[in-house]
Amino acid sequence: MLTTTSAQQCPYTPADVGATDERDRARRARDNAGQPTLAFDRNTPYVDYAGIDTLLRLQNPRTGEPAETAFIIGTQVMELLFVLIQERWEIARDALEDDDVPGALAWLRRAAAAQDVLNDSWKLLGDMGPTEFNRFRDSFGEASGFQSFGYRKLEFVLGNKSAPMIRPHKGMAGVADDLRALLERPSLYDAALRLLHRRGLPLPGAAVDRDWTLEYTPDPGVEAAWGLVYADDRPGNDLYLLAEALMDVAERVTRWRHLHLMAVKRAMGGKPGSGGSNGLTWLARNVEKDVFPELWSLRSAL
Repeated sequence: MLTTTSAQQCPYTPADVGATDERDRARRARDNAGQPTLAFDRNTPYVDYAGIDTLLRLQNPRTGEPAETAFIIGTQVMELLFVLIQERWEIARDALEDDDVPGALAWLRRAAAAQDVLNDSWKLLGDMGPTEFNRFRDSFGEASGFQSFGYRKLEFVLGNKSAPMIRPHKGMAGVADDLRALLERPSLYDAALRLLHRRGLPLPGAAVDRDWTLEYTPDPGVEAAWGLVYADDRPGNDLYLLAEALMDVAERVTRWRHLHLMAVKRAMGGKPGSGGSNGLTWLARNVEKDVFPELWSLRSAL
């Protein structure tokens, strides 16, 4: 509640400000006779708001190969989408911790939509031929998607935790701190299991309260608990809806990994990766790693 002093310092409420902005927009529309404003002394408000001029200065190919531009833009698009997806998964996780299943479902749906765009972004890179790739590959040296801290944050939010994976970013203090914070708190899947426990489902204690810095290990008791959820697949069972929403997330993650594998296989075959990995073997191993494993294994038992 505003005190007399604070009210005097800030006499307008957010509603007042919104009404003022709406009146200003209506005035501009009248003054312009319904046409868009064409005269600006400096950058357009659109450019300033979204940082378009800065964004378009970030494409700096090192060769004359046209495919390199697509490679850089595709990579940057993915990194931006990593940020959006992480935000939505974290909001969903926090909603589950607050017992707000409808809120979590809404944010998981939004995240799935962003994941679809992320997966479609492979179309910018997926048709690159090996000769095109070879003409600029040497220009980026040891740079590798493995070094993406945005992607690493997503893996940590999902529950694929690994403290050594923070090491590549130890020279980036803020990034390393963010990754450690995600490492030390429950993942999206952990939050879902804790919700099931609060709802009275028989979950192993190790799945409810554990060392969050460790990678999640599948447990038959967790699969059994999800089995009880799936025994009631009526639309009104919010835990069943949650399970299927998590499967939507997991399926899209697996699809992204597979598209990554196929793009690399098409562009460079079985050559070693630029970041020091064995390339396809490393990526194939990640494709085979299930996200939210008991939700997948349960399907063989139902």
